[in-house]
Amino acid sequence: MTTRDARGEPVSAATSSSLAAYEAALLQFNSYMNDPVATIDAALAEQPDFVMGHVLKAETMISAWERSVTGPVRETRDRLVALKDKANARERGHIAAIDAWADGDWAGYKRRLDIVSAEHPRDLLALQAGHLSDFYHGDRDNLRGRVARILPAWTADTPGYSYVVGMLAFGLEENGDYGRAEETGRHALALDPFDGWAQHAVAHVMEMQARQAEGIAFMESAADRWSRPGNAFAFHNWWHTALYNMDQGNTDRALAIYDTGVRPAPSQLQLEMVDAVAFLWRMHLRGLEVGDRWADLADTYARTGEEGFYAFNDMHAMMAYAATGRTTDADRLLTEVERRATAHGTNGDMTRAVGMAVVGAIHAFGRGDYARATDLLLPVRTRTYPFGGSHAQRDIIQRTLVEAADRAGRTALATALLQERTFLKPACPFSWGWLTRIRSGDAVRKVA
Repeated sequence: MTTRDARGEPVSAATSSSLAAYEAALLQFNSYMNDPVATIDAALAEQPDFVMGHVLKAETMISAWERSVTGPVRETRDRLVALKDKANARERGHIAAIDAWADGDWAGYKRRLDIVSAEHPRDLLALQAGHLSDFYHGDRDNLRGRVARILPAWTADTPGYSYVVGMLAFGLEENGDYGRAEETGRHALALDPFDGWAQHAVAHVMEMQARQAEGIAFMESAADRWSRPGNAFAFHNWWHTALYNMDQGNTDRALAIYDTGVRPAPSQLQLEMVDAVAFLWRMHLRGLEVGDRWADLADTYARTGEEGFYAFNDMHAMMAYAATGRTTDADRLLTEVERRATAHGTNGDMTRAVGMAVVGAIHAFGRGDYARATDLLLPVRTRTYPFGGSHAQRDIIQRTLVEAADRAGRTALATALLQERTFLKPACPFSWGWLTRIRSGDAVRKVA
C-alpha cells in the first residue's frame, strides 16, 4: 500500500499513526529541535516494517558524521535491505545512499541523494540530508545547486518551504553571493523566525563581510528564538556570536558565550567539540588566556575513538592536543591520519588531499616547529575545501598559517598574507590590527 507524505511524495506501507510520527520527526530534523530518532523509534516499535521511518532514522544519525553512529547506521541499513522488496523506488534510492555511507563511500551517499532529489524534488528528507552531506564535503556548488534544482517544484504553501529557503541562503553564501544570500535568509526568517539554519546563513554573510558589530546585534537580539530549549543547533549560532565578540576585542564576553552557549556542558558530539576547539584555537593563536577549558576537550578526544574517521574532525583533535602539549596523543593521532591516507573510501581521499598536510602542520605548530607548519599549510591554503566545513570554519587554517609564518620569522610572508586578507575583507578591524602588529614587530613571539 502506497500513501503520500505531506508534500505529496510516495511512502510505502505507512499507517496513519506512523506517517504522522514521520512528519513530526522530519520537522524536528528540519528545525534541529529535540530528538527525531526517539520520535521515529516510537513509530517503528508500532510498525517495524515502516521503510521511510528507518530511512529517516538512518539519515538523521548520519548527519552527526562521526564514528559513533556507524554501528547503529549499519544496523538500520541491514533492516532496510531486508525490507527492500516492500520499498518503492524513492525509498530504494534512499536505501542505496545509506548503504554507500555505511560502507565509507560518502561521495556515493551524496550522489545517490542527488538522484533521489531529481526524481522526487519535494522529498525534504533527501534534500536536507544531501545538503548536510554537501557541507561535510565542502561542496559549495552543490550546497546551492542541490536546492536550486528542486526549487521550481515548491510553492510557499508546501509544508517545509521555509527550510528549503534557509538551505538555499546558506548555499548562496558559500558561493559568495552575499546580497542574495542575506535577502534569502531574511526571507526564510520572516517565514519562520525560529529557523536556526536560516539565522546561521545570515550570520555567515556577516562573518564573511566582517560585519561583526552588526552580527552581534543580529544574533543576540534573536537568541530567544534560535536558542530555545531543545535546539540542537544553538551551540553553532552561539559560536558565531562568540567569534564576532572575539574579533571585536570583547574577550570576556566571548568567553562567557563559550561557557554558556558553545560548550555549556561536557559533550562527546563531534560537531559541538569542533566549534569549541575552533573558538579556543583562535584564542590560542592570539596568546589569550582561556583557563583550563582545553583540558576537557583534549581528555574527551583521547577517549572517544573518533581519530581517523573524518579528516576535518582530526584537525580539531590535533589542535586540542597541540594546545595542551599532549605529545603522545598528538603523535598517535598523526600516525593514524597517515595510515588513513592510504585507505580506500571518501575519508581516505579527503585525508590525502588536505587532511594529512593540515593535521601535520598543527602537529608541527604544537611542537614549536613553525617553519614546518608554514611549509605544510602554504601549498594547501587555497584548496582545503575537499575535507568539509564552511569558509568561516576553514578560516582557522588561514589564521594558523599567518601565525606560523610570523613565529617562524617569515615576516614578509605573514605580511603578504594579511595584506591579501585585508584586501578581501577591508572592513575587518581584527585583520587590520593584526597586520599593524606584524609590521611593527609586536606580533612575533617566538622564532623556531
